[in-house]
Amino acid sequence: MILDLIALDPSSRVWIYQADRDFTYDELDDTREMISHFLKGWTSHNRQLNTYANIFHRRYLALFVDESNSSSASGCSIDASVHFVKSLESKMGLDFFNRNLYSHFDHEENIHVDTLDVFKEKYASGVVDDRTLVFDHLVKTKKDFLERWIVPLEDSWIKRLI
Repeated sequence: MILDLIALDPSSRVWIYQADRDFTYDELDDTREMISHFLKGWTSHNRQLNTYANIFHRRYLALFVDESNSSSASGCSIDASVHFVKSLESKMGLDFFNRNLYSHFDHEENIHVDTLDVFKEKYASGVVDDRTLVFDHLVKTKKDFLERWIVPLEDSWIKRLI
């Protein structure tokens, strides 16, 4: 069953995939249709999962599963979601699995996505500082997504890489 994000339990699991470029507005419409189709058939052990998914900031695909009152995501259902994301990659000409890209907001609230080397250079030159808002795609739950997906660099695991 597809739910609204607000209807999901705070403990709902989340998986975030960062695209290597922004979606066009036309691609967003097409992708949201594909997401809806996938969610309607996303099951675990032949039981429908309570789910939500969306593209945030035209770049980040987030898949949620509420396991509080229904089936839990199993290895097979997680594999199915990865297969879905890979199919989106192929259809849209995107890369969702490049783990060497780091996202942050600038002072005008534009999002920048950089390799670690460029991110370090920006930090060294003061373009990025400890208060710069960064994306932590390793959050595990809806609660963390809402509270900690976007945090100041100084509060992120990414800080230790700089």
